[in-house]
Amino acid sequence: MLRRLALAAVVSLAALATTAPAATATGPVPSAVPTAGPLSSAFPALGPLPVPLPPLPSFLDGGSGVGQEKPTARTRLTVTVERSGVAGADGTFELTCGPTGGTHPERQGACDRLAEVGATRAGQDLFQPAPQGTMCTMIYGGDASAHIVGTWEGRAVDTTVTRGDGCEIARWNNLVPVLPDLR
Repeated sequence: MLRRLALAAVVSLAALATTAPAATATGPVPSAVPTAGPLSSAFPALGPLPVPLPPLPSFLDGGSGVGQEKPTARTRLTVTVERSGVAGADGTFELTCGPTGGTHPERQGACDRLAEVGATRAGQDLFQPAPQGTMCTMIYGGDASAHIVGTWEGRAVDTTVTRGDGCEIARWNNLVPVLPDLR
């Protein structure tokens, strides 16, 4: 909605800047330049001046300004999974979203999950560990670990997820299918 409103304002400004002054029943539209009096000689009649339009802000055009290259993916992650116990799940995988790509075995599902979590947890960082002092159940979920590094929605990510207690298991499960499903 904000994007549409800002874009409408920019388009309206551009249209106004390129139109000639309108005439009314009483004559031409008044100018800000004095036409009579002591200051009239200081300002020659210039006519309508073009208004230069700045490039669109990145929130309006997806990150690219006028004349820039196509925007890069806002999510680009390298996921390294070890000791998962699931055939084909261990290894290092690349994941890009917007557009979807990389070597991740479930790239579309992973991008959909990241977009879903990002939309429902506005402002919360999906990749942050449980805060210090959080009471976590002492359930051991196995030796699996994953290291995730890159960017998610334009923010830097560098985290390790294990299955060493209830909080870490919950983090892991929340990241499925970015991480393999070990349930």
